[in-house]
Amino acid sequence: MKAERMKMQLEDKLKLLRKERASRTRSDSVGKTWQRLDKNPDLSTKEKLEKLITLTKTAGKMKEKAEPAEPQSRKALQIFENHFSLHSRYGKISLAAGLKLNGGILSLLSRDKSFEDQDLSTALFLDLETTGLSGGVGVVAFLVGLGFYKDDRFHVLQFFLGDLAEEESLIQELSRFFSQMNFRSVVSFNGKGFDLPLLETRFILHKQPLTLRELPHLDFLFSARSLWSHKQESCRLYHLAREILEAGREEDIPSAEIPFRYFEFLRSGDFSLVEPVLYHNQEDILSLLGIVIMGGSFFSEEKVESLEDFADAMDLFGAAKLLEKTGEVDKSADFIRRALEGRLSEEIALLAKKKLAHYFKKKEDWEKAIGLWQEIAPSHQLFCFRELAMYYEHKEKDYEKAKEIAEEGLALALGVSRNYEEDFAHRIERLRSRMTNRKKNA
Repeated sequence: MKAERMKMQLEDKLKLLRKERASRTRSDSVGKTWQRLDKNPDLSTKEKLEKLITLTKTAGKMKEKAEPAEPQSRKALQIFENHFSLHSRYGKISLAAGLKLNGGILSLLSRDKSFEDQDLSTALFLDLETTGLSGGVGVVAFLVGLGFYKDDRFHVLQFFLGDLAEEESLIQELSRFFSQMNFRSVVSFNGKGFDLPLLETRFILHKQPLTLRELPHLDFLFSARSLWSHKQESCRLYHLAREILEAGREEDIPSAEIPFRYFEFLRSGDFSLVEPVLYHNQEDILSLLGIVIMGGSFFSEEKVESLEDFADAMDLFGAAKLLEKTGEVDKSADFIRRALEGRLSEEIALLAKKKLAHYFKKKEDWEKAIGLWQEIAPSHQLFCFRELAMYYEHKEKDYEKAKEIAEEGLALALGVSRNYEEDFAHRIERLRSRMTNRKKNA
């Protein structure tokens, strides 16, 4: 009996493995077919869908034929809502912390002074899932994910289009919702380049104005790159949520898989195909909220003193980069000093010292600038020899020392940098001439 039961269990496992393999094979086949069709600019979304259905229906024959399942009925438009207590945490951060970010911090993150009198209590977090990843008039937003604070909760509202022919109903519902809520700003991740222009196109096609277009827009993609590109191998939202927020997001579906999952749903009516897309969209909105809070908190006066508990040295260097890009050079230098007190990679430490030395040079704080150039010079950084030679030539008028430094720089530059070779050679000749003239006039 035991052997018989083990045999049955083994057969069940084999059946499950075959089923999973067949499902994955079909998913891969549909995905590759859709990617090929999506590259054709001459086809509309409807034509691409029709071709996808035709091709994937006839692509190969299964050894074990099953009766085709009847297409399940679909609702034209569905609205899903989840809400989260402000005491909830998403990874490291509390959702309530988003309400503490003031207009000054939002202006910094967005590089837009329109946020000076704003906070996130009236902001709309936006993320779309679409029938294509390249944009264009033929691409439809079949899932519009919206996040916002209301009644001491953070809400995630998802408008799902179950029938492409009913897109006008979706646009009208969204238009009514935007009017009722009276949002004062928009927050997105690459929304300026993709989400908002695409949504505006769909509104225009249905003769509806998109009021969101007139609002201040914080596209956090740009700030995220400044804050973390030197630290993380990827600045994708999913990756940042896992690595920066330490959020326990489950394994996600690839973005390229989302359109053909939706088209398979339209063909079959099987809602389980798009359930992972709904999860992906909701997690993206929560991840966006989380990394905005995390990034904004680097500049919070309440927490900026706590290096060990709040941000590591690499985070502080990212904050310095962002401040530098917005013209806040004094604050940027302060963050660099803090970063150098912590643990930086060798490459970033060198870059930090270079930036700080440049800052001191601009301020004409020569003692600090020279100290940093001399500290960096042993690692054969040619710019240090150039800066030191310039200082001793023009500021100290010590031509002999300037020539010695330039000669050392030239020796290091030979065969490495033609530009530095020419610079040092020309500088040495000029210094020799000045030294000769000084002796003549002595």
